[in-house]
Amino acid sequence: MIARRAALALVALLALSSCNLAANYLESTEFRVAGSRLLMSGTITSATPRQFARVLAANPQITTLVERNVDGSVDDAAMIEMGYRLRRAGLDTHLDGDSQIFSGAVMLFLSGVERTMIRGAVIGVHSWRDSLRDGADYPATSPKHALNRRYVADMLGQDAFYWFTLRAAPSEGMYLLREHEIRDFGLLTRPIEAP
Repeated sequence: MIARRAALALVALLALSSCNLAANYLESTEFRVAGSRLLMSGTITSATPRQFARVLAANPQITTLVERNVDGSVDDAAMIEMGYRLRRAGLDTHLDGDSQIFSGAVMLFLSGVERTMIRGAVIGVHSWRDSLRDGADYPATSPKHALNRRYVADMLGQDAFYWFTLRAAPSEGMYLLREHEIRDFGLLTRPIEAP
């Protein structure tokens, strides 16, 4: 009886894991074109860079990605791929006053050539986590930091913000940035705009 329960628990765990894996490949990022602005909401998955490329190809007038409510990414490599594509395309990023971006969505925001926001937008960060532990638990010299650290340095010219995000909150928590932190880490290229 105990072996049967253990087997059922294992099957349930595997089913949940495969659901999360399958969800990573679904197009769960919503894009809507509004003139020269591309409004984005949802979660960044493995499918998001392909969606983004299709929308850009069909709408060459787009100059700005506006992140509305983006809860983060389930695939950091996909987020980074999209960020480099956005930067190569010369696009800007913007947060409206009611935008809320978290985790990988913040890292995507950094890819804008010009990065602007209206006061009231929420920016939340935390440590990444792999299958073993939080990024903050790895030594600074670990190769586990290479991809994300290099991306932040490429986007901002230095990696201080990457190290800050690791210490700001554990992976299961969220730290909301204050205006002076947004300014001090160079997340914006212009001052915060009044609503």
